[in-house]
Amino acid sequence: MTTREVFAKYTTPETFERIKEYETVSEMWENCLKQYPDAVAIEDDGKKYTYAQLEEDAAAFRTLLKTEGKETMRVGIIAPNSYAFVKAYLATVTLGCTAVILPAQLDEMSVFGCTMLYGIEKLVYGEGMEEKTKIVAAKRPDVQLISALATSEKKTALAAAKGETPCVMMFTGGTTGKSKCAVLSNRAVMQGTVNGCYGLRDIFGERYLLVLPLSHVFGLIRNLMTALYTGSAMFICRNNKDMFRDIAMFRPTVLVFVPALAEMSLMLSRKFGKNMLGDDLKYVICGAAAVSPFLIKEYKEKLNVELLAGYGLTESANLVSGNPESLHKPESVGLFYPNQEYKIVDGELWLKGKNMFDGYIGADVPAFEDGWFRTGDLVRVDDEGFLYITGRIKEIIVLSNGENVSPAEVETHFNALPFIQDSQVFEAVNEQGTHILALEVVPRMSEVPAEGKENPVAFITAELEKVNNSLPGYQRVSRITVRQSDFERTPSMKIKRYTLQQ
Repeated sequence: MTTREVFAKYTTPETFERIKEYETVSEMWENCLKQYPDAVAIEDDGKKYTYAQLEEDAAAFRTLLKTEGKETMRVGIIAPNSYAFVKAYLATVTLGCTAVILPAQLDEMSVFGCTMLYGIEKLVYGEGMEEKTKIVAAKRPDVQLISALATSEKKTALAAAKGETPCVMMFTGGTTGKSKCAVLSNRAVMQGTVNGCYGLRDIFGERYLLVLPLSHVFGLIRNLMTALYTGSAMFICRNNKDMFRDIAMFRPTVLVFVPALAEMSLMLSRKFGKNMLGDDLKYVICGAAAVSPFLIKEYKEKLNVELLAGYGLTESANLVSGNPESLHKPESVGLFYPNQEYKIVDGELWLKGKNMFDGYIGADVPAFEDGWFRTGDLVRVDDEGFLYITGRIKEIIVLSNGENVSPAEVETHFNALPFIQDSQVFEAVNEQGTHILALEVVPRMSEVPAEGKENPVAFITAELEKVNNSLPGYQRVSRITVRQSDFERTPSMKIKRYTLQQ
C-alpha cells in the first residue's frame, strides 16, 4: 500500500499537515464551511459566491431534491459548466444521493435512454437544456424534472452519508471503447480529491480557472473538488473562446488543462511575446492524454510555470499518480498517490485502493479480477517509484510475423522531436494489400530550425525517417504523413485512434 509520505518533501510541513482525509463529501464540506465561510468559492457570470452562500443555495436545492421516506436516489444532472451545476451537484451528493453526470452534448433521446438505463429518479437540467428533457417529460412521468436555477425558501441540512455510499456516476469509455457509467463512492471521490493536493508547494487558497467540462472526471475531481477542499476560488469560463480574456481578468494561479490546451496557450504566448496565461500562474496540472516533455521544458523556461503531468482514470476517481519531478523525469506520469496497491501483470497495470470505483452500470463488462482493476494500460516503474505509460493493451497491433507493437511506445520516439506536436502510429494496408505500420504527425512549425524553413514538410519527413531507422525493425513505419490539420479528438481532447485503414 502506497503512503502519502513520499510527497512530504514537495511542500512545507505546515501545508502537508493541513492535507487531511475525509470519508464523505458532506464531511469535507462541513469542514470547508467552518474554515472558509467568507472566502469566494465560485465566480461565474459576473457574480461571486462565498462558501457560505454556496451552502445556503445548496441547502435550498436539497429541499427540492428531498423525498420523504427515501434516503438515497439517483439524480441526473445535465447542465453546462456554471454555478447552477456546482450548486446542484453539491446539493445532491451532500444529501446522500448519487449524482449521475450527463454530458451536456447528449441529445434528448440519449437523455431519455440514460434515465432508463441508470435508474434516474430526478433529472436536474441547466440553462439551455430544457429541450433535452422533452422525451423524458412525455414518456417518464415518474421522473421529476427540476431546473438547476430553481430554489426554495426552506433549507435542508447536509446528510451524514457513509464512505461506501455511491456519490457519482460518470461516463467512461476511452478513445475506442463504448461508453458506460462508473460508480464512484464518497470514499473514492474524497481520495481522488485529496490526491490532488499532493506534490505542489502551494495548494490552499489558490485561484483556479475552470475550462474542462464538469462532466469529465478530470474537471469534476481535480478542478472543482480539489479547489473546494483547499478553500480556493474557481472562476467558471462559460465559453472557451473567452478563456484568455477570463484569465486576464481573474488571474488564476492554477490551471487544469489537457495537453492540447497547454500547447495552444504556449504557442499563443510565443506568438504575442507575452504570457497569455497571466503572470500570477504557478502551476498547470496536465493530464487526460500524454504530455510532451517539450511542453514541460518550455513552460518552465519561457513562462516560469511548473507544468505537472499525471495519470488517472474515471475508474480511479481521476487520480492515480502525479509527477512533482516533471522537469527531471519529463517522460513519467509520476509517483503513485496514497492508499493504493498496484501490481504489473504481463506489462499491464492492475490497481486496488480507496480511490477505486465500485463497478460499471450500463455495460456487461467485468470490472475486477480477484479484487484488482485491470487498467488496460501498459506501464513500467523505475527504481525510484516513478510510473511510465508505454501503451494500451487494446491498441496493440499484432504484425503478420507475430510481433506485438504498442503504438504509444513507438510514438514517444517521434514525439521527442521538438517540431512534432502529436503523432499516431496505426495499422494500414498498402496498395499491394500488405498490412503495414503507418505514421501521421501534427507538426509544431514554430520549432522547425532555420535550415528546414524553406521546405518544412521535407525536412520534418527526413528527420522522422532518421528516428524511424533507429528503431527495431518490427517498430519501423512504412509510411509517413505530415498532416496539415489536427487529429480528430474526443470531448476530453484525446486523439481518436484510427481503426484499420483499408
